[in-house]
Amino acid sequence: MENVYKKLARHLDNTPGGFPPTKSGVELRILKQLFTPEQAGLACCLVMMPEPVETIAQRAEKPAEEIVPFLKEMGQKGLILHIRRNDTDTFMLLQFVVGIWEHQVNRLTKQLIKDFNEYVPHLMKAQEKHKTQQLRVVPVEKSVNTQLHIMDHEHLENLVKSQSKILVAPCICRREHTMAGKTCGKMEEACLIFGGGAYIYESRGIGRTITADEAMEIIRKGAAQGLVAQPSNSVKPMNICLCCDCCCQILSNIKKNQAPARIVNSNFQACVDTDQCTGCRACEEICPMDAVTMDQAGIAQVNQQRCIGCGLCVTVCEFEAIFLTDKKDLERWEPPQTLVDTYMKIAKEKGLF
Repeated sequence: MENVYKKLARHLDNTPGGFPPTKSGVELRILKQLFTPEQAGLACCLVMMPEPVETIAQRAEKPAEEIVPFLKEMGQKGLILHIRRNDTDTFMLLQFVVGIWEHQVNRLTKQLIKDFNEYVPHLMKAQEKHKTQQLRVVPVEKSVNTQLHIMDHEHLENLVKSQSKILVAPCICRREHTMAGKTCGKMEEACLIFGGGAYIYESRGIGRTITADEAMEIIRKGAAQGLVAQPSNSVKPMNICLCCDCCCQILSNIKKNQAPARIVNSNFQACVDTDQCTGCRACEEICPMDAVTMDQAGIAQVNQQRCIGCGLCVTVCEFEAIFLTDKKDLERWEPPQTLVDTYMKIAKEKGLF
């Protein structure tokens, strides 16, 4: 039984998101809570491309009719992707993060939360080694100014209003912190899922379908609560996460780094007009990366090594003393066209091909 979970762990580690081993073996404890031995063995036969049952059955060396019920159950539990098109079922491997974990939002237990929180620093440390991250940061709308060299895929409103279907789902990070008695009190309905992903979430009873206007209202409410907008790292994103630095496993671990700006894929940074700054500290209080501090004269200053260009500081400054500027050309980030391209780029950086 142990061997099949080790095999699955290695299989997941060979995905773009990774699943690195630990000395404590906590990653195996997580898998045992999510997968039965039979499901773990079957997951090892899947790849990150949709395939028909017959192909998977051949790889698993089992009859197709025998594995179909297992695959459908795993799809319903969010352990793999089950895609049905034109009366044809296909199944695809999910990476652990972003992927399997986020789909467990309605299946959390205190033990699973405990083990995940032990494991996530190891996972994030491995992911931070890559230039291409799974999420990128875009500025909140209120912080965008006419001087910025900003593309359509960096405008939140454009990203939202170009979607054919939008679903809002609970944030698994804030839900797990609430279950652990560590809630920050910020809104839980904060994950926007688009297109095909929205249909998959809907089929599992996760979240609810909303309009583009409702999605923009959620984004505005999130900005007022100090939430960072993080779309999937592609021109055509599959989702936008509204993240806090206290509960979000990605942001909170990035915050521990000495130079978050080197990790986050973002094209902007905050600057201060010292003549306009009154030292009210509103920008300092809302900054999720502790990038803003006060100098000896009580004037705000921005540590560019820590600023991730989210623009939240701009939204709370009543004196227009802080604003966003473009990063230098050599530091600018051009996201891949699609999420598949993003995963391929990360896989190449990991040396998987």
